[in-house]
Amino acid sequence: MMNEKELYKMHADFCKFMGNEKRIEILFLLGDSELRVEELANKMEIRVSNVSQHLAVMREKGVVETRREGTKIYYKLTNPKILEACIMMRDIMFSNINKTLEKFN
Repeated sequence: MMNEKELYKMHADFCKFMGNEKRIEILFLLGDSELRVEELANKMEIRVSNVSQHLAVMREKGVVETRREGTKIYYKLTNPKILEACIMMRDIMFSNINKTLEKFN
C-alpha cells in the first residue's frame, strides 16, 4: 500500500507533462478526434520529430494511446477527464487574471 508522500510524488510526476505548452496544445487537439503525428505537426506548425518526442512522454505517462490502421498510427487521449482537468486549470487561471485586473479598475 502506498503512503501519502509517495502518492504526492506520483501526482507531481504525472503533472509534469502539463508543464509544456506543446503538450497542452496536443491535449486540446486530441480532445476532438484521433490524429496522426503528421496531422498534429501540421496543425501545430512544428516538426514531426518534435511532436513524436512529446507524444512519447505523454504515452509513457498514460495520457495518450495509439491505434494502428494499416501503416498509419493514430493517437487519442486515454481518458477525456485529462482534458477536462486541463480546461479546469485554464478556467482558474482566467479567473485569477480577471481578479487581478479588477483590482486595478
